[in-house]
Amino acid sequence: MKIGFIGLGQMGSAMAANLVKAGHDVTVWNRSPDKAEALVEAGATLADRPVDAAQGDVVMTMLADDRAVEAVVYGEGGIRAAPALHISHSTIGVALADRLAADAAGGFVSAPVFGRPVAAQAAKLFVVAAGAPADLDICEPLFAAIGQRTFRIGETPSAANLVKLSGNFMIMAAVEAMAEAMTLAEKGGIDRRMLLDVLTGTLFDAPIYHTYGDILVEDRFRPAGFAAPLGLKDMTLVDTAATHLRVPMPLLGIVRDHLKSAIATEGEDVDWAGVALAVRRNAGIG
Repeated sequence: MKIGFIGLGQMGSAMAANLVKAGHDVTVWNRSPDKAEALVEAGATLADRPVDAAQGDVVMTMLADDRAVEAVVYGEGGIRAAPALHISHSTIGVALADRLAADAAGGFVSAPVFGRPVAAQAAKLFVVAAGAPADLDICEPLFAAIGQRTFRIGETPSAANLVKLSGNFMIMAAVEAMAEAMTLAEKGGIDRRMLLDVLTGTLFDAPIYHTYGDILVEDRFRPAGFAAPLGLKDMTLVDTAATHLRVPMPLLGIVRDHLKSAIATEGEDVDWAGVALAVRRNAGIG
């Protein structure tokens, strides 16, 4: 299939590389062209403008936030009027997803993913997809090349974005809970690793607790697999959706405040699991 791929951060680069490996004809674009060098060496073509990457069957975007997506779609050289089916993997707001669906000339599918960069490299992402059934059928082999399972959410693309935002909130809620529990145990003289082994060996034997539990135990907050400012952006999008739908989410406020604290004290390069540092400081452990 002739594919365009826009956005070559940690996630996008890995996803595009897997599409090349799967034998697709891939054209890439990134605001910083140097990030495309490895992909070009692997067989991809570098486009001069976003629209040039959207002249084939499909154009996939994996960008940091709403503003970056808007620039690629509606800005100079953007893909809005391009013929390719637009698949958005970015974590964006529900309102923007609805706008993109209404404006896309070649059709639009929302397909945000769950998984950190290591999962993207291994083609083990979970894809949450929504859009017209015929469009989702076109996407299936592409999702198979980047992920281990695809969940079809329905025909309204923004439904996938709401699922993604809900999931990211639950990730942060789990990290917050682990951070508080580990801080309590540590202050009481119990080793964090011992607590994690008990928890994951009994009631909490799930990937999220293993992955983030190891990060918390080892203080592995740099390099960030998912930077705290992106986590704060996502939690702000969750808050926007909750406000629109009139859903109280008191835990969300705590998570957002701890993300703000982690960014303020640790810098913007800290992983979003760095909320644990805010929890520890509040307990007098630093």
